[in-house]
Amino acid sequence: MPSPPLRILIAALGSHGDMHPFLALGRTLRDCGHEVRLIAPAMYESMARSIGLHFVPVGTAEEFERFSSRAGLWHPLKGFQVLAEGVAQLLTPYYRAIVENHEPGRTVLVLSSLLLAGRVAQEVLGAPAVSVHLSPVILRSIENPAKTPPLPVAAWLPKFWNRLVFAAADLLVLDAALSRPLNALRASVGLGPVKRIFSRWIHSPDRVIGLFPQWFAPSAADWPPQTVLTGFPLYDEADVTPIDAELEKFLDSGQPPIAFTPGSAMRHGGRFFAAAVQTCRMLGRRGLLVSIHGQQVPARLPGEIRYVRYAPFSRLLPRCAAIVHHAGIGTSSQALAAGIPQLAAPMAHDQADNAMRLQRLGVAEILPARRFAAPAAAVALEDVMDPIHRAACLVAKNRFAGKDPLRKSAEVIEQTFHDRAKPHL
Repeated sequence: MPSPPLRILIAALGSHGDMHPFLALGRTLRDCGHEVRLIAPAMYESMARSIGLHFVPVGTAEEFERFSSRAGLWHPLKGFQVLAEGVAQLLTPYYRAIVENHEPGRTVLVLSSLLLAGRVAQEVLGAPAVSVHLSPVILRSIENPAKTPPLPVAAWLPKFWNRLVFAAADLLVLDAALSRPLNALRASVGLGPVKRIFSRWIHSPDRVIGLFPQWFAPSAADWPPQTVLTGFPLYDEADVTPIDAELEKFLDSGQPPIAFTPGSAMRHGGRFFAAAVQTCRMLGRRGLLVSIHGQQVPARLPGEIRYVRYAPFSRLLPRCAAIVHHAGIGTSSQALAAGIPQLAAPMAHDQADNAMRLQRLGVAEILPARRFAAPAAAVALEDVMDPIHRAACLVAKNRFAGKDPLRKSAEVIEQTFHDRAKPHL
């Protein structure tokens, strides 16, 4: 460990599931003796303080609630535009928070994927920085592109075609949504404009960590060369949020249920949960509906189906027969670690790519959210709970044994500081 300890500023943005890896990483770095400050939306203060992290709030909980309540956030075509608006609004607050908490000579920045303000701060402050990506979709490849509908890119298509499609997406969608507010911030601090933000600029030139393993997403030859894959972090608050007594009683009272969740950020899942209830009835199975936004769950549920606001998946999923979910990377990885079959119902953002990778591993089938209905879900669940899929689930589960992704990530962050501190001869 460096002496004196480093000041590590973790700047993160996203849903509860997106925040969990950064909470766990922060605690690991703190346990290594470093001073850690988590810079994140104000609504996550209690989560951070529950595990003893110094917290720096950005915005208000009410602002984040209003933004995350927008239905368009989950539209397969319009979702990025809505997301970009939220990122743009937070550029200046995040930049100021990072600058105000920076201490020259001992600070390392740890930035989640959409922390564009952090990349600006890195350039201004000259501080070492590590970009941390939770899912592989953010790492663009011409040779082996991620699945990002509606973009018509694929490994089997000519490279010139993939390159052309990405250039058009940058010009017409990605830069169109973010370049103006980003370059306005850059101009205000004396930096020149950037373009093709998601091509290379989004990644720190010092180091990039992919918080997923090679067996889930093998490194592409044209990923940034400073990229290191460390594995799934799997943190879910199990140490501070136990399964409650009523849920324990339900889990112990019959056959393992099928779990259903559209993700921690989804607030418009009424149709999903109604179909979940009908699916369980068609299959004659018990069900468990999981969402921190209870208003989207049917008010009256049959006796064989329960609703729970939250339960740590590391404790819950090993006691379930299968899980039906949105293919968020956190839920996907917890289900892989639990060794249970998955039915993925992707909506937007990175979810289609995550679902494809789960299907390639043989642990999941895919039923896109726009087509999610009880008859199709019942058929898909019967398929994915067969012996062949269950055997693939066991293989995936065994891959987690003996791995410590958080400690490995912490070592990469420490080494990034050392590398920048070395004199260049």
